[in-house]
Amino acid sequence: MDFGQIVAENQSLVFSFALRFLRNREGAEELAQDVFLQLYEKLRQIESPAHATWWLRRAICHRCIDEARRRRLRPRVGLESAPEPAAETAEADPLLNERLRGLIADLPENARAVMLLRYQDDLDPSDIAAVLDMPVSTVKSHLHRSLAVLRGRLQRQEVCR
Repeated sequence: MDFGQIVAENQSLVFSFALRFLRNREGAEELAQDVFLQLYEKLRQIESPAHATWWLRRAICHRCIDEARRRRLRPRVGLESAPEPAAETAEADPLLNERLRGLIADLPENARAVMLLRYQDDLDPSDIAAVLDMPVSTVKSHLHRSLAVLRGRLQRQEVCR
């Protein structure tokens, strides 16, 4: 297997997951780089391009969860927390999308990973269970509870407006 080809085919998947999970560009870049370095060290164990994608998805999910837990124990505040100036987008409601991103970022780490794998990467619950090494019923439970929490928080925000 050609490492360069694996990186080219999967770098956007790995980086975009890390960026959405951590909401920090520098942290996402660093984690993505670490995951690809880890893959390079284990390249002989990779059997196919599909196996490489699965391995990378699993590795970045677990690394993001670990990093989020570390950050919770030692929170940092700096310029990176200031929002970037946004370019105009063609999204239907950019304020709603930003609120949703913020609400998803407030979910516990495992629930956040499940939500991102389901709605960003469009994985089925059985695939998510394999990536995160948890039962399918737990994945479905995370999805159900997370969606209920997000609905409730959005409704409360609408009432407070």
